[in-house]
Amino acid sequence: MNHSNLIIYIFEMIGTVAFASSGALVGIRKNMDIFGVNVLGITTAVGGGCIRDIILGITPPKMFQNFSYVGASILISCILFTIFYLNQELLSSRFLETYERVMISLDAIGLGVFTVMGIRTAIEASFENNIFLLIFVGAVTGIGGGMLRDVMAGMTPFVFVKHVYAIASILGAVCYIILRLYIRDTISLFLGAAVVLIIRLLAAHFRWNLPRIRQK
Repeated sequence: MNHSNLIIYIFEMIGTVAFASSGALVGIRKNMDIFGVNVLGITTAVGGGCIRDIILGITPPKMFQNFSYVGASILISCILFTIFYLNQELLSSRFLETYERVMISLDAIGLGVFTVMGIRTAIEASFENNIFLLIFVGAVTGIGGGMLRDVMAGMTPFVFVKHVYAIASILGAVCYIILRLYIRDTISLFLGAAVVLIIRLLAAHFRWNLPRIRQK
């Protein structure tokens, strides 16, 4: 593994751990057993990438080609389950605000990382000239796992109801696609992910929401 590929792999692992953590925490909050917590952790971490690979015709999906991503998801899910199992007072209402902040931060990191990595995978699959496909698979990779997580947890997907989420992914995707035309790919990856992260955190802090129809 060369230096560039190592950086990319570490980058992917950061996103995997972040998304697996957010999925596991949802399972813990929903009072799931350790198996359910692991399923949500794995699904959140690799679900979007699996959808991406199916769209791009990559078979079997990368999650089955390299076990390290699923393995990392299982490890972090089990660690979090053990922490909360031994310290169940952490689930009390006074820790709820901290929980929400942690979830938003982890989700933002995972969203940024997987958005740009989804585009990079499509480029490696020779779809570099299909801009719409690049943006689409970038967004799907970023939001797909979280959507599956929320559906499996019996919730309306976060992306449909709260703050600027998918839009952050799309804007970051566009930034990455433009930046890689002018600067090194590795640097543009980090900058594209940073755009998604910053927009998500700002949206959460200032409670930016897309317009909706409110029933009286």
